[in-house]
Amino acid sequence: MTEPTSSKDSSVPRVRRRDRHGRGMRGPVAPPQVPLSASRADTFRDLVLDSVERLERRWPQLADVEFLVMEVPPPVTGESIVPLGGSTPAEKSEPARVVVYRRPVEIRSKSRDERALLVHEVVVEQVADLLGLSPESVDPRYGQDDEQD
Repeated sequence: MTEPTSSKDSSVPRVRRRDRHGRGMRGPVAPPQVPLSASRADTFRDLVLDSVERLERRWPQLADVEFLVMEVPPPVTGESIVPLGGSTPAEKSEPARVVVYRRPVEIRSKSRDERALLVHEVVVEQVADLLGLSPESVDPRYGQDDEQD
């Protein structure tokens, strides 16, 4: 007599295709191309890049400048004002740098539009400082964007 064979082998682990409630495995909440899946840091970086692209059309020499986003500025003893950005001129082996500090900018802005405007103003001010020009000569619309509502 032959014994009935079982299709289940207890020595081989089962691949789980459904959860214990009979539903399928959960996937991501939103696909990667949807803005919901972008972090606040990524969104902020995109605002800085948009501002830089806007300025590079007018000032091609900005292609040699390195633009950075940092969370917070380094601590400075005796300073009560927290900077929103900073710039460093080019040295022998280092390119010129413009830094925008994400957290201070986010704290000072309430909406995405306000944040985009503030980021652009910080970038314009730092580029102007780097080039030795006034912010109005770097971007003629500097300071006027908030009145267009």
